[in-house]
Amino acid sequence: MNFSNLNRRSVLGVMSVISIPAWAQSAAWPDKPIKFILSHPAGSGPDNVARLLGERLAKLWGQPIVIENKPGGQNVIGAQAAAKSASDGYNFYFSTVASLVSNTYLFKALPYDPRRDFVPVAFVANSPFAILVNANSPIKTMEELIAKSKSTPGKVTLANEGPRTLGGMIARLINSRAKMEANLVPFASVGVATQDLLGGHVDALVADLASTAALAKQGRLRVLAVTNAKRAAGWETVPALAELVPNFEMSGWFALMAPVGTPDAIVTRVNRDMSTVLAEADIANRIAAIGPIAVSGMNPAAVAEFFKGEHARWAQMSKEIGLLPE
Repeated sequence: MNFSNLNRRSVLGVMSVISIPAWAQSAAWPDKPIKFILSHPAGSGPDNVARLLGERLAKLWGQPIVIENKPGGQNVIGAQAAAKSASDGYNFYFSTVASLVSNTYLFKALPYDPRRDFVPVAFVANSPFAILVNANSPIKTMEELIAKSKSTPGKVTLANEGPRTLGGMIARLINSRAKMEANLVPFASVGVATQDLLGGHVDALVADLASTAALAKQGRLRVLAVTNAKRAAGWETVPALAELVPNFEMSGWFALMAPVGTPDAIVTRVNRDMSTVLAEADIANRIAAIGPIAVSGMNPAAVAEFFKGEHARWAQMSKEIGLLPE
């Protein structure tokens, strides 16, 4: 046997595999399960939306979507895990504004870089925040809440998740721009705050609709306003806070990201398929039932431009409320 020829053929074989272009390597994608990493717990708004989309995409791709929840550390644990995952087209980060934008202004240093460690894949949904009261509250409108807080400074209690969470920062911005004098009461979670609101222990709550929509639709909570620039789809009878406080716009959102280095062909494919799924009426309605509002049709470049605008918004807001990184 001619070992020299065998070795030469082996080397050429290895070289041919190495030289396969990225588009050819991704042509068979997907041929194994795909992972969506979340920095939120099971049962949360982002988790519910991710699982709904995962089920639909799994049927489209013929491969299961594995949801991996890594909550904690103000989204740092999950974001870091996603940033360090293999960029082979089988790992994606189902992210929110907290991990990709607001953490930049909350922490002096992060174990991941929101701008450099990820590439945009697809925008998924807006997640409006709202100001809510108990359905039995004598406060019927946002105007009444503002007026009561001004007439009884420090007496009106406005629950939130804490000063360094999205809900807490929105509450601070509302206090500032609406000239309210509400007492901002921090809670460990939206769930705990909601229970105190239902129990009549606080006057109002700032929270995402994804966490409170079910109770609002059951008639147990009343939504006074949403924090989007315009009235939210599915909640058209609820005014936008911007109708009372000009130019007010602060809301959450979900976006699918991939670790940097993920093949462009796969990013393009996932963006196309995600947009197709988000445009389906049934999927959009089911997402709306959870709380967020599906957004389809944004290509990766458009998502990147959106992120730039969000960073500009947060830079301004952090100065306005005196937010300092720690």
